[in-house]
Amino acid sequence: MKLYLLVALLLTCCFSEIQAQELTKINEPVFKVGEQLSYKLKYGIFTAATADLRVESTDTKFNGQPAYHIIAEGKTAGTFDFFYKVRNRYETYVDEKTLLPYYYEENRHESNYKHSDKVTFDHQKDKITANKGSYPLKGQTFDFLSAYYFARSIDVSKMHIGEKFELHYFLEDTVNTLGITYVGKEKVSCSLGTFNCLKFNPTIVPGRIFKKNSKLYLWITDDANRIPVKAQVEVILGSLTMDLADTKGLKFPLNKVSKK
Repeated sequence: MKLYLLVALLLTCCFSEIQAQELTKINEPVFKVGEQLSYKLKYGIFTAATADLRVESTDTKFNGQPAYHIIAEGKTAGTFDFFYKVRNRYETYVDEKTLLPYYYEENRHESNYKHSDKVTFDHQKDKITANKGSYPLKGQTFDFLSAYYFARSIDVSKMHIGEKFELHYFLEDTVNTLGITYVGKEKVSCSLGTFNCLKFNPTIVPGRIFKKNSKLYLWITDDANRIPVKAQVEVILGSLTMDLADTKGLKFPLNKVSKK
């Protein structure tokens, strides 16, 4: 199976905690320039891949507006790297106030396969332009990386258990819709310790990787950071777990219940 799909899925799940409906956004982003998040993707007890996300400053402006430069990199690890080497890089530029994307770029190297894409989001002409063509831009539509950071800044204080949401994101040549259900609050442990979290259940489609009855669960810190600390899903053989391994440059303190 292509490990980049698993890394991309879990990164997608990271932003799926909320939706792309017109909900109220917190007055300012919950992240800042210099923030870095590191994750391990585990297949059973083995680390299959790692992913690093960071927010950088940039002098590049779009329509005269300043932007954040956000980068995510994923790669295979250990024996997985020997049998199926993956080196993927994703970048997005988002407006500092609205957090909507202006430009997205991805470069994927998976064994002998290579893929790249450059995507422009024109909010004035309501048009998405990618390598494969042009597509209509309707409402709040993101690339999967910008959506993650936008979702973290949504006001979730009035969410109720069982409430469902949708998120719209563009990938390759399609605007996809992802449904998410809020499950409730739980304490969950990861490499950095135990945290009070909000739990979500994003929808997945059964296929070559996932079982018919597979469920994906995602835990987000119940604090001002809204950082995913863990995601877990059953696959055809075994299970996959995303685990928060390290953080740097956070805007707010983490709400650790206990340390590892």
